[in-house]
Amino acid sequence: MTVDVEDYFQVSAFEKSITQNEWSKLPLRVEDNTNRLLDLFAEHDVKSTFFCLGWVAEKCPNVIRRIVDEGHELASHGYDHTRLHFLDRESFLQDVSKSKRILEDVSGSAVIGYRAPSFSINEKTQWAYEALAKLGFVYSSSTYPIAHDLYGVPTWPRFKHDRPEGITEIPVPTLSIRGRNKGIGGGGYFRLLPYWLSKRRINRYLADEKHPFSFYFHPWEIDAEQPRINSIPLKSRFRHYVNLRHMEGKLRELMTDYRWGTMANVYGLKEQKECQKEFID
Repeated sequence: MTVDVEDYFQVSAFEKSITQNEWSKLPLRVEDNTNRLLDLFAEHDVKSTFFCLGWVAEKCPNVIRRIVDEGHELASHGYDHTRLHFLDRESFLQDVSKSKRILEDVSGSAVIGYRAPSFSINEKTQWAYEALAKLGFVYSSSTYPIAHDLYGVPTWPRFKHDRPEGITEIPVPTLSIRGRNKGIGGGGYFRLLPYWLSKRRINRYLADEKHPFSFYFHPWEIDAEQPRINSIPLKSRFRHYVNLRHMEGKLRELMTDYRWGTMANVYGLKEQKECQKEFID
C-alpha cells in the first residue's frame, strides 16, 4: 500500500492554473486527509509507504511524525512535485536532497524510497537514478509501463528490477491484456471502475504473475469537499473529481480483501527498522 502525500492544488493537472506562489493562499487539506487515512489504516491493521513531499513535511510536521510513529514507511516524493522533465540533473539533485533532508530531520527516520512526481522517470530522465544512488536511496517506484498522455513507457519492465546505477525500481502494477498493458495500480483507474472489476483485475494479476501487487492513491482522493478548480481542461477535471465520494468505501473493501505492508517489507528491500537504527546511530 502506498500513498503519494500531496495536497489537491499540487497535482500536475493544475500546474498551469495554480502557481506555486499561490499555494500558501489556498486552504491546506492534506494534513486532515492524511490523518483520516492513518485512522483508516489503523482500523484495518494496514501498514503503508507514504511518499511525501518535502513541502508538506515543512507545513505539517506532526503528521509526518505520526506516519513513522505508527509503523509506516516514510519515503520521498520530491520537494514540490516538479516533474523531472522541468528539471536538469543538478536541480533534480537539489530537489530530492532537500526533500530527503527535511523528511529525515522532521521524522528522525532514514528515507530509502523515492517516487517521481507523476511517474516522470522515462527515457529522457533516466539520469535521475544516478542522483538517487548518490543520495543513498535504495529503491524507486517511479515508472508506469503503460501508454498514457501524461506519463508512462509501455515497453519498460513491468516488475521489480535492479538498475545499473544501483537502485531497485518497482513499477506500478499493470495487467497485460492482448499485448497491451492496462493500469491496475490505483489512482483514477480505481476511482473510475466499479470495485468488483478492480478486484477481478488484481486477482488475475496475483494469479498470473506471481509478483507482489502494489497500490497507490493520494489523500485528496478521499476528500469530496475539496475546493473545485474549474480553470482546468474538461478531461483533467473529470480525472481529478470522478467518484471522490466513493473512494473511501472502495478503500475499505480493498483493505478487507487483501493484506497490505510497506514497500520495503513486501519487496524484500532493506528493513525500515534497520535503516532507522543506522540513522539514529
